Amino acid sequence: MADTPAEGEKKIKKPRPPPPAPPAPLATAALLVRGAAAKVLGLRPGPSGGELQPIWVTEPGCSKVNIGLDGCTREGLAKDAVHIPLLDAIEVATNELVKANATISVFEVDRATAESKYGDAIYDTKSARPDMVRLAYVPGALLVEVPPNVTLCATAGACGAVTFLSKTVEEGSKKKPDTIILAKKKQMSIRYQVANPDASAVEPTGEQPSSEAAKELDVGTVRVTVAGVDTKAAEFDPPARSSGDAAEEEAEEGEAVVNPWEVSGKIDYTKLTRDFGSTLINDDLIERLKKVTVGRGNVPKLHHWLTKGIFFSHRDLEHILACCENNKPFYLYTGRGPSSAAMHLGHLIPFLFTKWLQDAFNVPLVIQMTDDEKFLWKGKWDVEEGDNLMHYRHLTTENAKDIIACGFDKKKTFIFSDLDYVGHMYPNIVRIWKAITYNQARSAFGFQGDSNIGQSGFPAIQAAPSFPSSFPVPLGGDDKMGCLIPCAIDQDPYFRITRDIAHKLVPKDHPLKGKPALIHSKFFPPLQGASGKMSASDSNSAVYLTDTPEQIESKITKFAFSGGQALAKDQREKGANLDVDVSYQWLKFFLDDEAELEKIGKEYGSGQGEYWNTGSVKKRLINLLQELVKEHKERRAKITDEEVAEWMAVRKLDF
Repeated sequence: MADTPAEGEKKIKKPRPPPPAPPAPLATAALLVRGAAAKVLGLRPGPSGGELQPIWVTEPGCSKVNIGLDGCTREGLAKDAVHIPLLDAIEVATNELVKANATISVFEVDRATAESKYGDAIYDTKSARPDMVRLAYVPGALLVEVPPNVTLCATAGACGAVTFLSKTVEEGSKKKPDTIILAKKKQMSIRYQVANPDASAVEPTGEQPSSEAAKELDVGTVRVTVAGVDTKAAEFDPPARSSGDAAEEEAEEGEAVVNPWEVSGKIDYTKLTRDFGSTLINDDLIERLKKVTVGRGNVPKLHHWLTKGIFFSHRDLEHILACCENNKPFYLYTGRGPSSAAMHLGHLIPFLFTKWLQDAFNVPLVIQMTDDEKFLWKGKWDVEEGDNLMHYRHLTTENAKDIIACGFDKKKTFIFSDLDYVGHMYPNIVRIWKAITYNQARSAFGFQGDSNIGQSGFPAIQAAPSFPSSFPVPLGGDDKMGCLIPCAIDQDPYFRITRDIAHKLVPKDHPLKGKPALIHSKFFPPLQGASGKMSASDSNSAVYLTDTPEQIESKITKFAFSGGQALAKDQREKGANLDVDVSYQWLKFFLDDEAELEKIGKEYGSGQGEYWNTGSVKKRLINLLQELVKEHKERRAKITDEEVAEWMAVRKLDF
């Protein structure tokens, strides 16, 4: 029996274990942020307070670091007007350190020697060890004590570009930004993501900076110019950037990163297809697709996302068309990872297109809800309340309502939760585990030693629905059916490795040798810039299916990055850059009238006509999205939990 406190005594709670150390790229970025903050805020060498230990945000590639502001020499810090420019300046200074790509040294030295040699040049000397300190040195940035469980990259540039997240929140919201300066509390919190979360760690070396090099870390402050606010000035002016400017600049300079957990940088889709080994959809394939869909009277016309090149790449689509031409069966497979109750417009893209494919081909569809995946990557455990696994199962039901509202054929559609249905797929999951080595999985997905074993095993669960034998009841036990997967191209790595081992899970005479075919979409851009993809973690980058008409208008008006000219005169003469204008890019997705879209593009791009300026284009987009979201809400409101259960019931599909 456990000990109980005596009468009148308070029960002593066991201390919670410290959070796990973040991966090396995130810890390295934390050092660079600290060094950059020292420059911008005038933090002098010596103990600066706050927490050096980065707080690992469980979203892949993201972390947070807290910085104490005791001893800050920056003037005007208490004024809110200066905070965003300061945060922008810290972000710029951080990426200057990334570009310099200096070699990082990590070493242990006895405390007496460290204090004698480096003195106040050492930041955050708080170690509980009385005899030894473990120090990291970044030339030009800082010399700082590193917690024992923190590993670092070999160079400052290995983590890739560092992006600060959520510096602002929507107007009227009571929530505080994740990246914020709290001048009165003398602390700052910065949440960030890195472009290369899979960079490797480096073992501590014995290389130490000279005492002279350490003293040079006293670099003073950086000039930050803010209209109407006096701030102490020194070495240089960071460029003035809006959030849209920052996104565009990063897209132009930063190397594109595309994987199942991160999309950043300016995407060259032709290059991406070469890198991934997929094939661009050409006119011949489009014409062949048209014959077996429109030509058979299943749909009135091709989807405009095909004709506009939004679905642009494929793997073995020609084999699926051959199945259709020869009346051989195949099915569709897509999915959703339920991370929030409210889906945004970007989440709708694969489902709206899959709905068209279901109508066009008249085939069955399975929709996987990966509530298990979201728990493995984002789940939490609390000593009092336990874990939140079933929270993600609840989100499956909520997201299923949005999916059903897209208009699928209930008789031909099976929606399933991994948590409920995984037993039916388990034989195939085991076969996939057996067929794929850990080295193959690590190479494809970047798993590291700190990845939990569920994450390492999850790709097999996402691969299993590619095989008809995973659905003995819904698909009637036909293990020779082909499979077509519509998805954004960042999900392709899951299925590349699946295709490599597919022959081991199907009969010898399977028409596609078990390989699922794929059709890839481009990314739906965030409001702040037409590169990367929309993020559910930044409410101002997205329009949600729960947003009010007023919220939609506010977001488009305030945050949609414009490709137009700053002055009306210049806009009339030069027109807008349509490639970076988010409002126009969004119209390409949601405006089905190709003649009207062509008119808008021609007039906005030339600065002439009805749609000559940004305001007129934004107004057209606002009206379009308000109507789209309104209609979706009305359909969703009619869907009950009981109806969701019917769609998720294991049953024979009608095909």
